[in-house]
Amino acid sequence: MLKRLVFQNYKISDWILVPGLMICVLFFSVSCKENPEEELEDNYRIEERKSFKIENTERDEEGHQKMLGLLAGIRDLTSTKNQYLGDGRARKARELLAKATPQTPVKENWFHHRILGWAELNLGNETEGIKHLKLAYDLLPEVEGSIEENRVMENIFMLGVAWMRRGETENCCARFTPDSCILPIRGGGIHSKEEGSRNAIRYFDEVLKKAPAKSVWHYRARWLLNIAWMTLDQYPGSIPEEYLIPEESFRSNHQFPVLHNIAADLGIDTFNLSGGVVIDDFNNDNYLDLFTTSWASDASPKLFISREDGSFSEPKITTRLEGIYGGLNVEPADFNNDGNLDIFVLRGAWLAAAGGYPNSLLRNNGNGTFTDVSFNLGLANIHRPTQTAGWADFDNDGDLDLFVGNETTPGNTAPCQLFRNDGELGFVDVALSAGVTNDSFTKGVSWGDYDNDRYPDLYVSNFRSENRLYHNNGDGTFTDLASKLKVTGPSSSFPAWFWDYDNDGNLDIFVSSYSGNIEHVAAHRLKEEANFETLCLYRGDGEGNFINVAADAGLQDPILPMGSNFGDINNDGYLDFYLGTGDPGFGSLMPNLMYLNVGGRKFVDVTMASRLGHLQKGHAVSFADLDNDGDLDLFEQLGGAYPGDAFSDALFENPGFKNHSITVKLVGKKTNRSAIGARIRADFNEDGKMRSVYRHVCSGGSFGANPLRQIIGTGSAGKVQSLEIFWPLTGNTQKFTEIECDQTIEIVEDSNTYKSLNLVPRPFLKENSR
Repeated sequence: MLKRLVFQNYKISDWILVPGLMICVLFFSVSCKENPEEELEDNYRIEERKSFKIENTERDEEGHQKMLGLLAGIRDLTSTKNQYLGDGRARKARELLAKATPQTPVKENWFHHRILGWAELNLGNETEGIKHLKLAYDLLPEVEGSIEENRVMENIFMLGVAWMRRGETENCCARFTPDSCILPIRGGGIHSKEEGSRNAIRYFDEVLKKAPAKSVWHYRARWLLNIAWMTLDQYPGSIPEEYLIPEESFRSNHQFPVLHNIAADLGIDTFNLSGGVVIDDFNNDNYLDLFTTSWASDASPKLFISREDGSFSEPKITTRLEGIYGGLNVEPADFNNDGNLDIFVLRGAWLAAAGGYPNSLLRNNGNGTFTDVSFNLGLANIHRPTQTAGWADFDNDGDLDLFVGNETTPGNTAPCQLFRNDGELGFVDVALSAGVTNDSFTKGVSWGDYDNDRYPDLYVSNFRSENRLYHNNGDGTFTDLASKLKVTGPSSSFPAWFWDYDNDGNLDIFVSSYSGNIEHVAAHRLKEEANFETLCLYRGDGEGNFINVAADAGLQDPILPMGSNFGDINNDGYLDFYLGTGDPGFGSLMPNLMYLNVGGRKFVDVTMASRLGHLQKGHAVSFADLDNDGDLDLFEQLGGAYPGDAFSDALFENPGFKNHSITVKLVGKKTNRSAIGARIRADFNEDGKMRSVYRHVCSGGSFGANPLRQIIGTGSAGKVQSLEIFWPLTGNTQKFTEIECDQTIEIVEDSNTYKSLNLVPRPFLKENSR
């Protein structure tokens, strides 16, 4: 079946050419046995798997056009059907206010001005939004006795937030610098146009004077008041002591170098709403490219190709991505084992019954173009809201299957889907027979073989219900063992992933908590009581047991993460992680968070020291060595859910830590071509002590995709004494010894040698390359 997949859509001449080439290579290898090194190289060539170019069939083109038509229809209905991107609420409120007469009750006018003000702000109509929120504010003296005090506080606070957003628009967006919106705000992040922040301060002050101490409104207004004064370069001096959040609250207790945002210099700072990212090699030149999406229903994906001069640019020829609108998340994999990395785009999240959008499987044709093959392969027959999925070979047959985590909400049942890859026959949903429909509000999925039986298991993160750990029974069915193994929490979970954070060779589980907004952040940083649910870090023992060690690991902060991912930022061999934070509300201005792994024992917050505390809504995150200098840079897709909350994507350049690393690219042969699920162990001597570092091949967390190649930090060690690759499908292990660090190597399954890719560093060309 694999051979049929690789060669499908090929001409007869290709069938003749490839065997001919193989015969030539075999002849060459036999004639050169006198030189062992040459023999190893030639053996590698025999086993190396080439990538292929695919020509679209008529059926391919029909399926692609069908998707374009469907997505165009969704775009055209956005204004009336989409509660986030549409203007339905604003239009209704405008109509009601237009019909108001002198006899209309004041309370009714107040309500409609308040609703319209917020709706206009969400749409990006800031002037209108501020106007109507102010009209509602002016009516408060007449309605205060007839409305809840909570609504009074909300009205005043919302007006402050609207002015705060005006300040962001006029400064962070219109006068962007690399320091814009980075907490603590300083340098280029200081606002030159002060009107927005000064008016915001006025209303936050009023809330603080009226709201009870330690109330939700007190903490919300106090947090934003401190940030507003920062934007004017008057923090802490201008803040009354009783409202001050101390300076030490905006410092890290651990030293860490600064990572600068250079996205604008490279022209990859797309100004967009929330979306996804994949960083990997899309044109098979072995250098990393960048693919991003936005959930806006009129936004096509962006593909930036890495160039030799250290720049990135969009292809000059068509990629056929035009019209492939929307996508809150994306997941990469070579689904057809042809050597070209494909992309799965997810849509419809958070929209409940209105989110019945099709997902897209974009086949990489190997010639710079993509074709949407979702309908032809059976992936788009049923449309359910989703933003999370994961690839794995759950049945160990050599090709990748796909789990899609859908969102069941009151009134809209959306079972999850497990698509078994049947090669040329397409995908078949076997979720029901496999026992993995889940039937919950799924927000994160991750595959990993936690009990080392060679079959990948599945962790499913559910928002406001128990999470699942589906154990793979090896016969096409799964059993949910989450309750038995005590890994069901937290209840308000979102991103989740398998990883080996402590390098003991056993997979652990990270499960975030989507709990803790700015009021919790403020109280927590003031060391006052804050009621929120903490994340869970389940340490695995490799035999199927887990224990939650989050508290011992120092992970007790309010975080509210959406996009997130993990990677070894300082090349010490231990995996760190970054969380993109926030929610759709404009007032949810809280820093994205960077946690450093300290020896596999605990994590420390280095957000402020590293200057990675971006205040804008953090969505998809990817750790990747984009300049090929041996350390991981950090890309974050930024922007909120509403049209008025767009922002520019960020790329934070790693300054280097003077540590070594080795990058390992695996190529499956009997295993899936992407080598997803393969395990890596690197042993090295660091300062006289032997260490082991473990990785399993995947794209990282559940919201944002790292490259499938694995960067293994080795600290001060410049050589890996032993490198082992375990292939779960066959149970075979390859072993290589005495490998120099600071290079990228490629290993083909079952090969008796590895190949250095001889990649050269590509220092970022720090000027706008567009």
